Amino acid sequence: MIKAGFLPAFLFLDKFDIFAPLAQREGADITMITEKVLVEARKLWDYHHMHHTPAVSDCILVLGSVDLRVADRGAELYQQGLAPFIIFSGGLGGITRKMFSEPEAELMARIALDRGVPSEAIFIENQSTNTGENILFTQRLLADKGLHPQSFLLVQKPYMERRSYATFKKHWPEKDLLVTSPQLSFDEYANDEVPLEQVINLMVGDLQRIRVYPAKGFQIPQDIPDEVWAAYERLVEWGFDKHLAK
Repeated sequence: MIKAGFLPAFLFLDKFDIFAPLAQREGADITMITEKVLVEARKLWDYHHMHHTPAVSDCILVLGSVDLRVADRGAELYQQGLAPFIIFSGGLGGITRKMFSEPEAELMARIALDRGVPSEAIFIENQSTNTGENILFTQRLLADKGLHPQSFLLVQKPYMERRSYATFKKHWPEKDLLVTSPQLSFDEYANDEVPLEQVINLMVGDLQRIRVYPAKGFQIPQDIPDEVWAAYERLVEWGFDKHLAK
């Protein structure tokens, strides 16, 4: 049964040019190849989630992105009394500099204000351009303000929970960390601003980074189950390679 308010992910996929040649190459009709793609994509989606339960923390840290729903999630957690203040971190990154005219953190802060978060509980870091800088520049912001929180409740996009965790723990290993994201299923997540084809490409790229970034000093290592890596390889073979690191 289709739930009210959204359509299953597969109903969006027949709009993408990539699926016609893919179906032809695989000798399958569009419905069959769509189902294959979704099976593998859901494996990545599930893996990228840390499955943490939010708890009372010293502060909420919301990482900027193209998906401003992270700001709503951060405001929701603040309104639940889970932290005394909230930090929005994000300048303009590779995707958002083409979409936004002002830093991600500024946009997210306004959303939080509209949701009733008081201005005195909001801190803004608006210079970072990637996840590592989110953490490093937040460290500098807090030090400048004489704040030394021990526990963090980090808010990120659903498919970037694990990579954000690994990045934070590389740069700030002594801190306690829980990670959460907008509470949306795979089928609910895609929208006009974040189309499903883009979501799959981003999940594939983030999984590659989870594997290769520890050697570059960007993240702590994370185990990747064989089944998840096999799903990654299938999706790359099928053309979902637009977000791979060079």
